[in-house]
Order: sequence, then structure tokens, then C-alpha cells
Amino acid sequence: MSLKGKLSRYKSQMKLPQESPHPADAAIGNTTNIQYLKEWGHHDVKSVFHGEEYSLIREISYPLTYEHGLYCLGEFVNVVNEWNKSSSTHPLSAKGHTAGELFFFDTETTGLGGGTGNAIFLLGQARVQKNEVVVRQYLLPAPGNETALYHHFLSGINLKTLVTYNGKAFDWPQVKTRHTLVRDAVPALPEFGHFDLFHAARRMWKNNMDSVKLANVEKDILNIHRDADIPGYLAPMMYFQFLQSQHPENIAGVLKHNEIDVLSLITLYIHLSKKILLAEEVEDQQEQYELARWFQTAGDTPTALKIYESAAEKDGSNQYRAKMEAAMILKKSNEWERAEPMFNEVFQHSSGTSKIRAAIEMAKHLEHKKKMAAEALETASLAYAHLKEIEQFAKLHPSLKEDLQKRIKRLQLKVNK
Repeated sequence: MSLKGKLSRYKSQMKLPQESPHPADAAIGNTTNIQYLKEWGHHDVKSVFHGEEYSLIREISYPLTYEHGLYCLGEFVNVVNEWNKSSSTHPLSAKGHTAGELFFFDTETTGLGGGTGNAIFLLGQARVQKNEVVVRQYLLPAPGNETALYHHFLSGINLKTLVTYNGKAFDWPQVKTRHTLVRDAVPALPEFGHFDLFHAARRMWKNNMDSVKLANVEKDILNIHRDADIPGYLAPMMYFQFLQSQHPENIAGVLKHNEIDVLSLITLYIHLSKKILLAEEVEDQQEQYELARWFQTAGDTPTALKIYESAAEKDGSNQYRAKMEAAMILKKSNEWERAEPMFNEVFQHSSGTSKIRAAIEMAKHLEHKKKMAAEALETASLAYAHLKEIEQFAKLHPSLKEDLQKRIKRLQLKVNK
């Protein structure tokens, strides 16, 4: 039987509840017969009750000196302090927050789909508390205990910022869906600001990696190597096996997998923050170019210009692309004296999109500002000749081809008057 088939069979047997009773309707008392209590203790897990329901909580602490990949966990406190000193309004800025207010969060679910038929069975979080990082995990021991699970997860938390990996699209919507079924019996969901590191990683490394799933980013970027870790796609099956046996050993691997996930989010946030805060000093040209684009998209054009100019000084495939973007920013700021030599250099030495865009900008300036129609026509014609040499490119960028054709036709009429 395929993995998908096995998961469907297990899921049908699980009979996930659609509603949980209010505690007032349930008998109060810790009467649940929990198996393997001694073995749970060996895994740092304890049981906690809410009415007659219970959940399992695992807590493990790491000193700030603990190294996870490229950094000690304590470096996270340092980058939050640096964000608070910075005037940057970057989307990943932690300005206005303390390190303890950032909440690194990941879930494990019974499937990849959405809706009420898909249950979260493990809520994992990590945050700085005093001089350590505390990982706390909330495990659903069996169907019918979701009220206890969410009650203990939500009680007593006062958090301002959620940090996930694709959690905006998956984890938090799943929490909202399941919370809806028990909302009358548990605390309300807090309002979170949201840092989604998946989108940050995709922006930074999608051109250099086949996939930016967290496991790949760990291995290729963060120097995190998982030893004897279970693949994430096996977590639902292991959970269903655990439901049948109730033995901790059947779920221990999933708990460890989730623990590494949330620690890796801390390391990734550190790494991205350092890149952003020291963007002008980043050595990798591709990363620097992407950082400049990110700042520009976020509306911080002055910072983007500085980073583009730094990237343009480096040899590499993005040198002229960076110079082109810097020139465009200068043009929009009416700094043509600085922009003109950049456009000219891009036109003379680059190829493809950058070369043609630079030619169009130069032709515009020659025609409208310098009133040199003949020179504008020559520049546009050279660009069009280059475009015809790369016809496949022209098919991909029809707007540039159309721009040049119209521009050349108009300039020819003007020159031949």
C-alpha cells in the first residue's frame, strides 16, 4: 500500500472530533489512565489535565552558548539588540521587541491538507527565557483531548511576534481552524505579528537552490546536519502508530524532529538578520543583489541604492543588473549626472534585459532632455539589433520589443522631417 493510502486508512480510523464539549459539560477530575508514565518521564514529558481531558508537554532547555549550525543561540539576543539600534524598517526587523517576545513556532499535522479533517497533533515552540532557550512541545495524546491541548498551549502566553517557516500559509491557519472547534472552552488566540522565514529564504536563495525547504536551507546555508532524523513526511504515520500503541518510543523521533525545526528557525533568523543589518558588507553578490531588491520592495530606496552600488562593484553575473537598478533609482531622484555614466556602461558592456533597458533610458534622455533625436535613434537602433540577435529573449519580453519598435518609428519621423 502507498504511503498516501496508509495515511488515509489511519486517518479514517482516528475519527477526529468536530466539536469538543465545554468543561462545564464534562466531569471534572484527573481520571484518565495514562500509560507508560515512567517512560514518558525519560523523554522529559509530563501530563497536564483540563477537566477530564489531558495533553502531554515536553520541555527542554538549551544554554545560550549552545551551537546550532553556524551560531550560538545567544547570538539571537545580539541581533535583536542590533535591530533595536537600527533605524531600518525592514520587514524582518525586531525593533520594538525583546528577544523573549519572538516566538519560534512549528506544527506537525495528520496531513498536508487544510480544513477540520486535518488535525494538529504537535505544537512546538521555542523562545528565550532568562539565560536560555526553552523548547516546549504540546502533544495530543489521543482524539478527544484538543480542549486540553489548546488550553495549555494558549494559557499564560503573552507573545507579540510569531516566527515560522511557511506558517503564514500553513501552520497558523491550521491552528485557527482547530481552535474554532474548541474556542468556547479555551483562551482566545492572540493577535500575532508574523515573520515568515520561508519567504525570506526563497527571496535570498531560490536562484541557487533546487528547493528552499527547511531541510535544504539547514544543510546548504546554516551548516545544520541532522543525525538519524526522521523525514517530516513520515511524522503523520508515526503519530498514527503511536495512537495505537501509546508508547513514547513511537513518537519520540517526531518530537526530536520538531525540536530541531524550531531551533533551526532561530539560527535562520540570526543568519538573515546579519545579512540584512550588514547588507553593504555581504560578500556574495547574488545575496547582496537580492537584499537590495528586498529593501527596495520594502520602500527603503536610499538603503537599496547603497547596496546596489556595492553589488555593482563586484565582478559577477549581477554586476550590471545591480548597476542598472542603481541608475534607475538615481534617475527617479533627478540625479542624471550620476545615472548617465551607469546607463552608458550597462549599455556598452552588458547583454539581455539590462542592455536594452539602459538603451531605452539613454534614448529617452537624448530625445527629450538633450533634444538629440539622431543620437537617440542610433541608440535605440543598436538596442533593437541586439534584441533581434536574441529572438528567444524578445519572445519572453514583448514589451521591450514593442517599446523599441515604437520609439524607432517615432524617431525616424522626427529625424527625417
